[in-house]
Amino acid sequence: MSNWRDALVSSSTSLRQTIEAITNGNLQIALVVDANNKLLGTVTDGDIRKAILAGKDLDITAEEAMRREPITSAAKTPRAAILKLMREKRIHQMPLLDDLGRVVDVLTVDDMIGAHQKPNAVVIMAGGLGTRLHPLTQDTPKPMLKVGGKPILETIIQSFVDQGFVNFFVSLNYKAEVITNYFGDGSQLGATINYLHEKSRLGTAGGLSLLPQNVHAPIIVMNGDLLTRISVDALLDFHERESAVATMVVREDHYQVPYGVVEVDGTQIVGVEEKPIQRHLVNAGIYVISQTGLENIPNDTFYDMPTHFAKLSANGHRTAAFPLHEYWVDIGRLDELERAQREWPQELQ
Repeated sequence: MSNWRDALVSSSTSLRQTIEAITNGNLQIALVVDANNKLLGTVTDGDIRKAILAGKDLDITAEEAMRREPITSAAKTPRAAILKLMREKRIHQMPLLDDLGRVVDVLTVDDMIGAHQKPNAVVIMAGGLGTRLHPLTQDTPKPMLKVGGKPILETIIQSFVDQGFVNFFVSLNYKAEVITNYFGDGSQLGATINYLHEKSRLGTAGGLSLLPQNVHAPIIVMNGDLLTRISVDALLDFHERESAVATMVVREDHYQVPYGVVEVDGTQIVGVEEKPIQRHLVNAGIYVISQTGLENIPNDTFYDMPTHFAKLSANGHRTAAFPLHEYWVDIGRLDELERAQREWPQELQ
């Protein structure tokens, strides 16, 4: 349930706190207002991701990231006219203002036409061996390890169902029967689950060659060992706006060099930076791929996503990076599993 008042922030609110407001308001937008609720600008989920890609720190103010001339509507405007404008401008939220420019409501497309099931298929890669988590994975495939009292894979599927996605393909190899026996056809979760059986391990992209030919809408692909609060609608909107054939979700990772880094010009020392922090955008294991991006995936061959993205780019196709700021954990090692078991219950509150 959305509450537009939870999405109100001041111009001095940090971007980090603005993200919290966007989450609390459940509208994918924050409204920057003055003390009288007069609208100064808006910060959307997309604006935040652009700031991250530009290397901005999350401690900058909302004023620095906001759109100063957002599209708005008078509160007395007929709803049909508002919906028409939103479709023309391809926006999903419309702030409604009174005669003094104060926010009195926010309408979303879902408010006016109703939420609906999404046509996009979700492909979850769940065939890995989970070697680094032995002996826990000796009899249990990694996606079936429990966090928050239920298997990781169940949490992933339920998160998608909660966002309107009901058509799933789960790619299997190691201990496949454990997964199929637990989920069946997916009806208990309000979903339809079909299984892609890999005769040998095909990597993070090779399993897509097993998809039926009637999958046409862009598909979401996700590794089966991830827990995240990603907004899939925001991801799909980004993919469409960027006119991308394939989009990779990325997240910022940092590493502190434990030594002083010396910069030289020949043999001359020109600078020493003590224990610098290096920041990089890294692959988060979540992707959107359009129909064109599914072509030419080799059959019965180990083939991973980074190779596929490089191939698409080399062939002149547009690929895009979608920066993730929501909670994310990759459960590949015991310490990461233990971290998820500590943190995830709080993420659900």
